[in-house]
Amino acid sequence: MIEHSPPDTEVVSLNHFTETVPGYQYSLGQVILTLALILSANVALRAVAQVMKIMEPVFEGTIETPHWTTGRWWLLRLGYYMLCRPKDRATDWIWIIDHSNQIGQERCLLILGIRLQKLPPAGERLCLKDMEVIDLVPVVESDKQIVFDQLNAAAQKMDVPRAIIHDNGGDLAGGLALFREQHPTTAGIYDITHKAACLLKARLEKDPTWKAFCTQTGQTKFQTQQTELAFLVPPSQRSKARFMNLGPLIKWAQVALATIERPPSEVLRHVAPERLEEKLGWLREYRKPLRDWSEMQQMIDVTVDFVRCNGHYRGSAEDLRRSIMPLYVNTPAQALRDELVAFVEGESQKAQKGERLPGSSEVLESAFGKFKEIEGNQSKGGFTALLLALPAILGGLTADTVRKALEFAKTQDITKWIRDHLGESHQSKRRATYNAISGQGKEPKPTAKKAAVANERRRAEKRGKKKIYWSKHPSRAGRKRIKSGRKTSRKPVRDS
Repeated sequence: MIEHSPPDTEVVSLNHFTETVPGYQYSLGQVILTLALILSANVALRAVAQVMKIMEPVFEGTIETPHWTTGRWWLLRLGYYMLCRPKDRATDWIWIIDHSNQIGQERCLLILGIRLQKLPPAGERLCLKDMEVIDLVPVVESDKQIVFDQLNAAAQKMDVPRAIIHDNGGDLAGGLALFREQHPTTAGIYDITHKAACLLKARLEKDPTWKAFCTQTGQTKFQTQQTELAFLVPPSQRSKARFMNLGPLIKWAQVALATIERPPSEVLRHVAPERLEEKLGWLREYRKPLRDWSEMQQMIDVTVDFVRCNGHYRGSAEDLRRSIMPLYVNTPAQALRDELVAFVEGESQKAQKGERLPGSSEVLESAFGKFKEIEGNQSKGGFTALLLALPAILGGLTADTVRKALEFAKTQDITKWIRDHLGESHQSKRRATYNAISGQGKEPKPTAKKAAVANERRRAEKRGKKKIYWSKHPSRAGRKRIKSGRKTSRKPVRDS
């Protein structure tokens, strides 16, 4: 996963707390500080208001405590501005595309971009602050034709990109193939992380030894997580993208195997050797497979890190081979190494002479991960209006950006975007269903007019009226006549 870029220490200064954007009650510094707490410090939306309360005495009254929903609106305004602000029209854009889904049928296509002339120097990774949001498209269905239409729509706004990085998913790869038929100058780059995971999956998915190892690991986790061996519990195995995250699992197995063979004194202070053997002794059977799996994971780590930091260029395969060949590995890892080098050589041919193309989409995965941190538990409930906060993660947070966002993003524009792109949320559907079920078999609640009639009748009865003449649809004047005991102009209803 991409490391988040450190926040800019010059984002907010004391001068910003005396500046107010026209139409806003709070100072620009207050807005920047709130957004920085959310985006840079990962403070939850509701917790930001509590932080402001704590900081009020420090700032000696120069800041206030807005309601947490106010901070949420500031975040949506920044996201809307980052999504809609004009971008450079040029042909050297590199796009990174992928889908995200939570629950239900809804999916969201995110397109990030960076111009070749703005790439970080060789040896440095792409960061969130380097990227621009090209488009954010929530959809219910997605196939190659839909993706093709989405890429065409983005190209009309931005011009045809130089390359598009993808994970080779069926709809993305198919849509990109259709797009390249019309725009052959655009290169399709297969993300190195997903390619390496596919090569590893092909070797392990049908391996009975690997399946048995995973089964026993799951059983060990269940048997040890509530015992004195909890500090040696295996990491959780992911159900999705499992072969992209095998490093921690293999590392645990190696450490646990070394522990039971030569228990250090630090471990023996907490658990007896017999107990270690009882719960972890089965790892001895996997000594050789673990060595092979570890070497294959090492080949993947070296290759992914090389492409992540250097990209694809003419001669990149030779540079990768020189850095990877000195590593001594057995036959299984050697075969994987050769396939990885051959893949990098094929992708490097797509770069023109003197050109360097990115080869990893991990910065986009990092954006999705950070967005889920902002959502919190809400990320398990499907997409909501907070989806518009995703673009706020990209591009870097500066005072000038926040100022322009507050001036640019109007409430009605944000509301219209949410209404046009997002349907009814799963939470609202669930609430409506529960209300409908709980209301079955009960008399409907009286309307406002009927409630007013009932209230007037009760008050009149309390005053001891023997006969009450009641208007079926009383106006204000009618109610006055009822209070005085006079008949209304409508046909009265006698109550006793």
